[in-house]
Amino acid sequence: MLELKNICFSVPGEKDILKNINLTIDNSKFVVITGPNGGGKSTLARIIAGIQKPTSGQIFLDGQDITELGITERANAGISFAFQQPVRFKGVTVKDLITLASGKELSVSAACDYLSEVGLCARDYIDREVNGSLSGGELKRIEIATVLARKTKLSIFDEPEAGIDLWSFKNLIDVFEKMHQEIDGSIVIISHQERILNIADQIIVIADGEISKVGSKDTILPSILNSSTECKYFKEGLQ
Repeated sequence: MLELKNICFSVPGEKDILKNINLTIDNSKFVVITGPNGGGKSTLARIIAGIQKPTSGQIFLDGQDITELGITERANAGISFAFQQPVRFKGVTVKDLITLASGKELSVSAACDYLSEVGLCARDYIDREVNGSLSGGELKRIEIATVLARKTKLSIFDEPEAGIDLWSFKNLIDVFEKMHQEIDGSIVIISHQERILNIADQIIVIADGEISKVGSKDTILPSILNSSTECKYFKEGLQ
């Protein structure tokens, strides 16, 4: 279970980006964090992953205070993070990356299975370098394959739909649904997309650095789509 207590984040000379965020994410839950651009969603995700430190507040993972732990220590504790723009690794093959993520030696067949799960033809990618020759959509799916290989307590995805085509997006929904069924861990996704919101156990809406709504998709999604301001925003997210 992940607990955030009074999390604040501010940048000197700028407005407060996060204001007293209190949040609990139970084990094995599929949670989508959404809301207007600039509301603090991605900042919150990076704080949970340890990429940024909160100005104040505490973070607990299964009762352990991880507030002062860095990104590597949090990864070791069971937190995965998939960037909106995946990192490129010149000289590292796709198989190398998936093997590193799994934390054990993988056969070519096992590594290929993870690529197949994210809709990539394994034989075309397994020996390729994770570099500029791959498209943004290909990198995104390879990064998701590494998260699948890790099987962590908490997997965080920052706008996984960014930069991928419609076919890949439809496949991505299937991947997340299967991941939710098969992995004994929580999934947190930052997204605008209604189709991702529609498969969530819980939706959290963040606006102006604060949590404005929390609840099940059956409660929160209709309230978002029926709001004249929020409906316009989410229709834009579906384009």
